[in-house]
Order: sequence, then structure tokens, then C-alpha cells
Amino acid sequence: MKHVHPDYQWENLAQQAASLVPEAVQGTAYPLNLINGVWSEPGNRKHFQSPVDGSTITHLPMIDLLQARRAVEGAAKQAQDWKKVDLDERARRIAECVSAMKTHRKLIAGLLVWEIGKPVHLAEVDVDRCISGVEWYLENRETFMEGREPLGLVSNIASWNYPYSVLMHSLLVHMLAGNAVIAKTPTDGGLMALTVGCALAARAGLPISLVSGSGGQLSAALVNNEHVAALAFVGGKTNGGIIAASLFDHNKRYMLEMEGVNTWGIWNFSDWDGLAKMLKKGFEYGKQRCTAYPRLVIQRDLFPRFLAMYLPVLESLRFGHPLLVGEDGELPRLDFGPIINSKKVEELRVRFSDARGKGGICLFDGTYDDSLFLPNQDISAYYAPQCILNVPQNCELYHSEPFGPLDSIVIVDRIEQMIAEMNVSGGALVSSVATDDESIFKRVAQETRAFKLGHNKVRSRGDNDEVFGGIGTSWKGCFVGGEHLVRAVTQGSGDELLFGNFQDVSRLPETR
Repeated sequence: MKHVHPDYQWENLAQQAASLVPEAVQGTAYPLNLINGVWSEPGNRKHFQSPVDGSTITHLPMIDLLQARRAVEGAAKQAQDWKKVDLDERARRIAECVSAMKTHRKLIAGLLVWEIGKPVHLAEVDVDRCISGVEWYLENRETFMEGREPLGLVSNIASWNYPYSVLMHSLLVHMLAGNAVIAKTPTDGGLMALTVGCALAARAGLPISLVSGSGGQLSAALVNNEHVAALAFVGGKTNGGIIAASLFDHNKRYMLEMEGVNTWGIWNFSDWDGLAKMLKKGFEYGKQRCTAYPRLVIQRDLFPRFLAMYLPVLESLRFGHPLLVGEDGELPRLDFGPIINSKKVEELRVRFSDARGKGGICLFDGTYDDSLFLPNQDISAYYAPQCILNVPQNCELYHSEPFGPLDSIVIVDRIEQMIAEMNVSGGALVSSVATDDESIFKRVAQETRAFKLGHNKVRSRGDNDEVFGGIGTSWKGCFVGGEHLVRAVTQGSGDELLFGNFQDVSRLPETR
């Protein structure tokens, strides 16, 4: 009989979390806010439903603007004390926190499965990349911090898709650099996993604050606040644009990572087996990441060969309940589980229907495999992969990142067309060109508005010393990665140049 793996029953995981960090969780379902070093403020408890099966698993402790301002003021006081702590002691405490995260890796990953729907192996990768990344900064701390001083309080607002390898990683590096940090829990997922991580950090004596609440309501505290010295934001273009506009007249350090339509351009190409492997891997976690490639722009003459390769890739994708096991007692090996929530599923369906209704051609419409779900399970957050050909330009899907397993294909006859179609979103974080001709890649590379461009390979955020940023509307502010993540939240002596994509270079002399 199919059932949820006993090691990953939510009730067991929640009980483990509450036993591990009882100061941070009331009962097994009511996490608190971490304000001025103390877990308090249950807030206005908002039900949180798991995308896995629609069950209510916890409650967000939503606070209001006044409470958030008090949290920021307390965090700013922590920053004053923390900057006096020497680098080696900061590193010792960070290492203590990382060691605790290693010990409780399985618990944290299990919480992530229920909260954001990642299959177990991908949730573990999220935690592992956080740990290995922070360890790399610990090893290189003296080089990165030479001649640099912390800014003060860094505010972090991140999306739900990578709570550890993006958000928790940044928090720990910011603190290693001598800053205090405050983070807002992503409303769409990650609360319990982040609560455990932040509690482990607080126990190690790190100056960390964690609050939950409406982004729009708390913005005045977490963004436009005199106590906030720097802002790190990962999210959509709409909210990011509002934040960018609010910072226009403020001489405040910021890193705003937003969306863009990352694209494969395919021209004079022959390695279809290699491309098939990359395209399938690209569906991990349902393409719910900022470096996913939802658009493919293809030379007309290659389209039949492409389709013969691509449709079997879509047919091979497996999605379903990420914790479901059968008689063998083993977890399923899935490409993805649920999408983040049923609201997102409905958004994808509307975009697909709009494009199809205006003339787009459906190339693939996936189906659900009942064997990968429990009987009578709520599957409202699951979305079968789809692909649509020649999306009309008057559709939202043409210009915007779907952030889900919904691909669009454009056929072109000239390289100039391919470049134009790769640039529709006004800038992207990554893109790639599949071509056997080096000269074609070099030409496209000169004109494609993507921060990272791959030749017959995918690009990603990267690890360790690889810089990450964006072009155009996909990014505003300091670039990060390697030394740049430290430089973004520290100050050198005298005038300096920061590597970035700022909205108004005339106002910020430290840009280049």
C-alpha cells in the first residue's frame, strides 16, 4: 500500500523541530519571530498549507509594521556590538552554526519538502550548498575582509524557492563580514526550516533576526528604514521594481535580483543527446528557480530534429507526491513534486490558455500518473508539464517568466531574429546558445542581454568565487558571488568601485 515515508511524516518532523529548538516553536505548529535575540511575538497566526497535499502544517506568525520597526531597531543595536567582535571569533560562531546544520541536515531537508514541495534529494542539495558555500567563505575570510569594514544592518527579503542555498547562505556570509542581519520569512514557504536554522544561529551567538509578515506592510521597516544599511532582495520584477523605485533617492547599498526570461538559442547544432540531458535536468523542481530556461528559440531547419529529441524528454518527466513510497519502502526519484501552491498553478493555466486562445500551438500537454499520488489526495498544487509553440506577442507568457514547467518555443529564420527573441524581457540572468559554430556563438554573445551566457551548456548562479548578477531589469544593484558578496555588504577605505548594475549610476559614484 502506498503511504508517506515514516521518516518524513510531518507530525514527526514538526515534533523534532520543536524538541530541537523549543525556544522558537510553541507546541509543534506555532513558530515565533526572532526579535532582538529573543524568540517572541506569535503575531497574527496565518494558516500555512503544504503544497504536497493541501494540509495545514503550520502557522505564519505575521507581525505588523510597528512590531517590525522594533525588530529593526533591535537588530541595529546588535550590529553595533557585533562589529566589535574580531573576525576569528565571528568565524568560530559561524562554524558552530554550520556544524549544527550538518547534524540536523535530514530534519531541515524534510521540513523543506513539506513547505516548498522539493523532492528530498533536491531539498538536501539546497541545504548542502548552503553549508559548503559558507565553509568556503570561512576558509577565505581573511582575503575577502582585508581592509574592509561592515556596513551595519543588512535586511534580507528572499523568495521561497531556495531558503538555504540562497537566503540562509547570504545571512551567514553577511554576519561573517561583521554585519547584523534581519530576514523576512517568505510567505509562500520555508518558515519552519528557516526557524530551525535561525535558532541554531542564535544559539551560536550570531546577530540574526527573523520576522514574518506581509511584504507590502513591512516594507517601510525592512527597506526604507534609516537603520538598514543594505538590502538584499530576491523576487519578482513587480515587487523588485517597487523597491528599486523607493530606493531611488537613498544612498543605500542594495542587491535586487529579479526575473528575466532565460533562453536557449539553437542554431546550426547537432548534439541532440547532450541537449536532451540538459533540458531534462532543467525541469528539476518544476523550473521554479531564477536560472531556469523556459524559452527555446530554434532555427526553422532544425525544428524537426529538435522536436524528435524534445518530446521524449517531456514524456519522461516524473512528478508526484515527493514522499510517497510503495512496498519497496523507497522514496520515488522525481523530477519535481508540486508547484509552490494552487494559486501558482492557476496562474500558469491562465497564461497557457491565454496564449493558446490567441493562436499559440500546444505541442505537449502532460498528464498525471495516479500511481505517484495517494488515493483522494489534494493535487491542486501539481502542474503537468506543458509546451506551447509561437506564443503571440500580446500574451503575458511571451514577455514574462512563467516560473513553472511551462515552456514556450519560437521558430526563427535569421540569427538576428534569434537574438531579438532571446532579448524580449529586457535583460536576463542567464541564457545559452546551442551551436556547432564558434563564430555564431561569439556573435550572439555580443548582442544577447544575459549576464551569463553558455555555449552548449547551461549557466546557473554558480558556486564559490563565481560572480552572479543580471542585465537590464533582471537585476539592480551590487553583483554577488565570491568576493563580491562580501564587498556588497562592507566598505573599503576611501572611494571604491563596486561591480554592479545600478539604477542610477550618476547618484552612486561607487559603481562601474
